[in-house]
Amino acid sequence: MTAQPQLDAAAPAAFAFHVAARDGAARTGEIRMPRGVIRTPAFMPVGTAATVKGMYPDQVRALGADVVLGNTYHLMLRPGAERIARLGGLHRFMNWPHPILTDSGGFQVMSLSQLRKLGEEGVTFRSHIDGAKHVLTPERSVEIQNLLGSDIVMQLDECVALPCEEKVAEKAMRLSLRWAERCKAAFGEHPGRALFGIVQGGEVPHLRVESARALAAMDLKGYAVGGLAVGEPQDVMLAMIETVEPHLPREKPRYLMGVGTPDDIVKAVARGIDMFDCVMPTRAGRHGQVFTRFGRMNLKNAKHAEDPRPIDPQSACPAANSWSRAYLHHLVKAEEMLGKMLLTWVNLAYYQELMAGLRAAIAAGRLADFIAETQAGWQRGEPA
Repeated sequence: MTAQPQLDAAAPAAFAFHVAARDGAARTGEIRMPRGVIRTPAFMPVGTAATVKGMYPDQVRALGADVVLGNTYHLMLRPGAERIARLGGLHRFMNWPHPILTDSGGFQVMSLSQLRKLGEEGVTFRSHIDGAKHVLTPERSVEIQNLLGSDIVMQLDECVALPCEEKVAEKAMRLSLRWAERCKAAFGEHPGRALFGIVQGGEVPHLRVESARALAAMDLKGYAVGGLAVGEPQDVMLAMIETVEPHLPREKPRYLMGVGTPDDIVKAVARGIDMFDCVMPTRAGRHGQVFTRFGRMNLKNAKHAEDPRPIDPQSACPAANSWSRAYLHHLVKAEEMLGKMLLTWVNLAYYQELMAGLRAAIAAGRLADFIAETQAGWQRGEPA
């Protein structure tokens, strides 16, 4: 019988963030909380429906993940937050005894739900699963996340698509600030857990600055930069990070939501971001693509059909160093479940290896060299 998740007896009772080293704007450190330590910069595998698709929890942990992300929108619809609470909370439900961050559900409501209606009170929408009507307010979002038992709770915000008119970005930013105040009141005091605010403002610098300053004044435990990675060019995303970073408290963690490619991550780390999440490594794996130190590889391509080599013999990940490209190509073409699982494993392993490399480089004061070497490897590709 599988052991049930327990709190880490050696972990602190309160939420705390410690910066151990800096290299320019980049920093490495630890977020300490009752269920364990999150080493930063950190990549959080996405466990949308209480599972990281194609992976066992102990595999995810063994790769180096200290925290995973759960999704409020999907879990409130199925199986329901109240049911998960009755069953002992999300950690016990998915057998992940380590920290969990849950997003607020706002992004999914805006992008997935049908017939949504947004107002000051919150958003009314119909489920993409069965059409049932739901109301998500800041207070209800926090209540759901509390029922799940998440360690890091995100405020409800309005995320607009980019590009958009300045007046649209401004309206959404101001609504998100009012919702942040309501989320803070609803969350209350939980020393071992944290509520993070979300900076909005589209691609308008003065709106981003206003949002960051107002959220910083609320004295939350951490701050996310939201509303990016929604189709805008990378240079716009990076410019918004550079605009916001000076106005966020240096002693609090910073989270770039929904990002991204390995190149996005290394550039954002260099600009002071501590936490990331993205469906890209798991989604790409399910579609036959892997990320490696040689760059991206598509196992659907016919050139792999008779290639006996593994993806990367130097990788510590068994999926990358043990199975031939020919076999993986066969699995992908045959749409076998094992192929999706193995390539997801390869990708999550690479992402965690990249984060470990970034942490070590910052600690050694050689981040610029590490990024240059890493990018050169992607551009050069693998040896013939």
